[in-house]
Amino acid sequence: MPHPLVPDGPEAVNADAWQAYAERHLRRGTAVAEAERIDRGFPGAGPDEAFLGELRGRRVLDLGCGTAGHAARLVRAYGAEVDAVDRAPGQIERARARHGDLPGLRLVHADAVAHLHAAGPYDVVYSVGAVPYIDPRRLLPALATALAPGGTLCFSVPHTGAPGTDPSTELVARPGSLPLPGGGEAPVHRWEPAAQVWERLLADHGLRVEEVVEVPAPDPDRPASHRVFRARRPARVTSRPRTALPPVAHAALGVGAVLHGPRGLLLGRHHRGTWELPGGTVEPGESLQEAVVRELREETGLRADPSDVRLLGTLLDDAGGVVRVTVGAVVTDWRGEPADQPGERVGDWRWYALDRLPPSLFVCSAQALTAWRPDLPIDHAPAHFTPYEDRSSHE
Repeated sequence: MPHPLVPDGPEAVNADAWQAYAERHLRRGTAVAEAERIDRGFPGAGPDEAFLGELRGRRVLDLGCGTAGHAARLVRAYGAEVDAVDRAPGQIERARARHGDLPGLRLVHADAVAHLHAAGPYDVVYSVGAVPYIDPRRLLPALATALAPGGTLCFSVPHTGAPGTDPSTELVARPGSLPLPGGGEAPVHRWEPAAQVWERLLADHGLRVEEVVEVPAPDPDRPASHRVFRARRPARVTSRPRTALPPVAHAALGVGAVLHGPRGLLLGRHHRGTWELPGGTVEPGESLQEAVVRELREETGLRADPSDVRLLGTLLDDAGGVVRVTVGAVVTDWRGEPADQPGERVGDWRWYALDRLPPSLFVCSAQALTAWRPDLPIDHAPAHFTPYEDRSSHE
């Protein structure tokens, strides 16, 4: 899977195109106009800033801000604290020339995903037209965790292209072009999946879609149209169930490993979309501590000793009429850096602060985490927990 903080390929092409666009405007001395409303694909079209919900005093992110006209409006009209981020340095240069002295507006030249990982949490994240230029597989996991619990995400994307092309049913970058000021064009690649694909992607990342608004072109003879999505991160961290299929004979017992340190809690993303602790099933002949050490090495490349593993207790739940048993454990010391391992179904290992856990935790991981820290705001299927010893010794 692509590295979350190193955009390349189509995204690098897109960044070059938008920088060329900005440089043309800089050379031409194009004035940066004030924004009277948030437009969605066409001037004066689509839901305005009221669609974002409460803005006064909120922490807001404008993703792919361009010249930051919309961001400046939210600061002036609503008193929002707005970070406006764009990857094209020329766009930020133009924005600073027009809005650089506006209190409450922070203009940031950065890759969107890198910024989302470093900043936040935000009460509101919105984007006007920038989302299709970023690989959703990089963007959505970062968005889901950069939103504060209960926070709102709003973005607009093309639905039917100007030539009348339909949206894609697959998550692929389509080649296209960006018209440049003064003539000519630059090549770009856009992710333009259908609305139902966006809805599924948002749900897979724990974001609840509240409304989708169609924005047709003002000219009835023009086939282009856009969609505006509003989604919300639940106030509590969500979990997703495991399969109801019965386990093979040796796999009814599993382990989940909590690694928590100064950089946060270690979680990886399963190819089905859930976020998980390192762990897996206990092999015949293994002790529980040995299973934790082996699974940690196989999935992340990290090394630990069985003496570094402290068992929390057993968690029992019902999955499709089969009693499943998971033993939660805390790894108190480890060596190395987590990295994706060949052939493993879980990767994209990251450290998360406990107050910024991603939605869509695997239910077994969610259960183990609340056994470790009962105060964590995580929703999951009920499980019977039998502690082995005082949990305070593992903090």
